[in-house]
Amino acid sequence: MKTAKLVVGILTLVFSVIVLFQSCAAGLGDAIQNEGGTSGGSGLLVGFLMIAGGVVDIAARRSKGGAIACAVIFGLAAVLGLTAAGIFADLKIWGGWYLVLCAVNGISIFTQFKAPAAPKDGDARS
Repeated sequence: MKTAKLVVGILTLVFSVIVLFQSCAAGLGDAIQNEGGTSGGSGLLVGFLMIAGGVVDIAARRSKGGAIACAVIFGLAAVLGLTAAGIFADLKIWGGWYLVLCAVNGISIFTQFKAPAAPKDGDARS
């Protein structure tokens, strides 16, 4: 699971660059339409949350607190991406992707950090 978190963190950083460029274009489209859309700004916030989640996922992939922080950050990015898309329709796709990553980090909290089983009486070696 630690290697998977490293890969997810690196992919998240790469995808954040794409989301940031797309959100800049959506912000320009919002400005041209002059209807008060906020999808460009929401995309920027999702992009920054992606960067934060990717860095935390890489740096704290061996700790339970890091997994909890990533689940929260990716959960926030997912909710924002799914609810504030506007003209930036790809933001719903990114929100769905980060909902999956939130679930993966949530599952890793309970599977990766189990307490080691206590040895039985007959299993102890001397």
